Amino acid sequence: GHSASHSLLLSSQKTATMALSDADVQKQIHHMMAFIEQEANEKAEEIDARAEEEFTIEKGRLVQQNRLKIIEFYERKEKQVELQKKIGASNLLNKSRLEVLKAQESHIKNVLHEAQQKLNIISQDKAAYSKLLEDLLCQGLCQLLEPHLMVRCRRVDQALVEQAIVRALDSYKYHSGRDAKLEIDTANWLPAEICGGIELVTRGNRIKISNTLEARLEMLSQQLLPEIRAILFGSNPNRKFDN
Repeated sequence: GHSASHSLLLSSQKTATMALSDADVQKQIHHMMAFIEQEANEKAEEIDARAEEEFTIEKGRLVQQNRLKIIEFYERKEKQVELQKKIGASNLLNKSRLEVLKAQESHIKNVLHEAQQKLNIISQDKAAYSKLLEDLLCQGLCQLLEPHLMVRCRRVDQALVEQAIVRALDSYKYHSGRDAKLEIDTANWLPAEICGGIELVTRGNRIKISNTLEARLEMLSQQLLPEIRAILFGSNPNRKFDN
């Protein structure tokens, strides 16, 4: 009976020892699991923090990149608007300058037209007009230096031109030392509506010099155009040299 009870006691001690070992194992396992879980949580927090940091950096980079793009876009737009404003202002300025030039040209034409209307007054002063005819004939002779020329004039001026021819030939002889023959072209009168003057034509109509009053006014108006502009509108500040 004693040995049986002794065996039972040993068996219960062994069972207690095994139970204690299992509890220790379980405890160790729980301890390790807690440690692993803590490490995992710390690792997860570290990953979250790094991800948050990388997200913030990337977000900042993208925001800055897009901010620069937006600034560049609006700077480009601003430059385009500024350029359009300059082009618009330049076009308006050019348009206004053209309008001024057109108005000036129109005024000059009116002045020249008024001058042409007053050409009739020249032929009304017979003495002065006769001397003018002489000078116009002599000048034409000196330009052409031809021995024989036809003179065209208004029919109404025939008598005055015939007198002027005599004096013009003497003057031509004095200036050039040459003789010439001037003959009035009675087959081809100058139009009655012109203000006066003459035309000189070589035989065969090869060369013609027009010394009508209208032709002389046209020639002089072209030569004196800068002076006419200055008189009417003042000197041009952009002109460095006067013609």
